[in-house]
Amino acid sequence: MDIKAFWDKAVTYEEYMKNARESVVHPKEGIETEFHEYYKLGVHRMERTMKIFNPDSAQEKALADKKFKGKILIISEAWCGDASNAVPVVEKFFKDNEVRITYRDDEPSLINDFLTNGSKSIPIVIFLDEDYNVIIHWGPRPAYGRELFEKHKKDPTGYDKDQFHNDVQKYYVQNRGKDTVDEMLALI
Repeated sequence: MDIKAFWDKAVTYEEYMKNARESVVHPKEGIETEFHEYYKLGVHRMERTMKIFNPDSAQEKALADKKFKGKILIISEAWCGDASNAVPVVEKFFKDNEVRITYRDDEPSLINDFLTNGSKSIPIVIFLDEDYNVIIHWGPRPAYGRELFEKHKKDPTGYDKDQFHNDVQKYYVQNRGKDTVDEMLALI
């Protein structure tokens, strides 16, 4: 797998947000039209997350102590609820590292190397060394979000999709990216 080729085609966070906003204002035929409401929610959530997320001093110290000098490649889509909460956190927390985003649906061969229980779940945050070698990856959601997802999968009638989505979004707002950062710090 040539990660550098994916990196070279990936976009910055600013480009990702510009493209997401464009998908809201002028959706193209296909998934942008079909998922139009999710694109609107995604943009809103990313803007909110950028405003409310602030790492604490212990997290900043932990990152400094790790001396991570690599790059971060994120596999994402702007309509994804988990991605709309995690991607801005990564962008803001790892501000001293290069962060780029590749679209899962535009580059399907990449996600196939980072499946979650056989699924193409996103976001996947890939930590690279300075030579574009994969160090480790994280995703698609923090442990508590995975617990909620498993609860839904075990009992989809008693804990339906809408309740799961509502609970996971409440968690993201209340947690403000803390668990996402803590889990990533534990990996690198």
